[in-house]
Amino acid sequence: MILVLGGTAEARELAGALDAEGVRVTSSLAGRVSRPRLPAGEVRIGGFGGPEALARWLTEHGVAAMIDATHPFAERISASAATACAQAGIPLLRLQRPGWSAGPGDDWHWVANLDAAAAAISSLGERVLLTTGRQGLPAFAGVHDAWFLVRCVEQPDPPLPPRHELLLDRGPYTVDGELALVDQHRVELVVTKDSGGAHTEAKLEAARRRGLPVIVVRRPSRPDVPTVSTVADALAWSRERAHAG
Repeated sequence: MILVLGGTAEARELAGALDAEGVRVTSSLAGRVSRPRLPAGEVRIGGFGGPEALARWLTEHGVAAMIDATHPFAERISASAATACAQAGIPLLRLQRPGWSAGPGDDWHWVANLDAAAAAISSLGERVLLTTGRQGLPAFAGVHDAWFLVRCVEQPDPPLPPRHELLLDRGPYTVDGELALVDQHRVELVVTKDSGGAHTEAKLEAARRRGLPVIVVRRPSRPDVPTVSTVADALAWSRERAHAG
């Protein structure tokens, strides 16, 4: 069996390809979204209880290999996966989509974390499109001199920015839709994380066309494990391990 740590579009695509080839695949989802998009094959929802418990699960379920295809900012599970695979003696591959890169006409401001993003807002704009995800919103709760259009998939828990409007929406987004959103709410600044991928990059094109600055939170460091950037490469690697097992 191949275990895919999922929750991303790439993870769903990989699971579907493996399942279509007759490879037994189980996708593990964190369970933070109430109505996740389920991939093909078997699905497990919820945490494992730490790296030691994950290592036991891998051994008990006869996992031949694991692919960590979690979100680029899912630091904890990636660290747990690296430790667990080392303990269980199971090969691990990281499938990570490439990050975004600024192009001609972009006014990007890179920061190390969400706290730094919050601190940088006051000098760049007063009406903010905030797309960093609901779990990071407390970092902006102390920003009183800006108004936020907070976009996330599900209802966030407090604390939230004191001046905000909440927009519950799920990508993929279009450039036309993002331009309309920016214009309707008179957005002056976009704040995002370097998630990469095509599903949510339309906001960056919209910011470019409107000449808006963008605060981009850098990706956190990840464990030093073999890494690929395409589903095709991950599929070839998985296929090899599945057949070997």
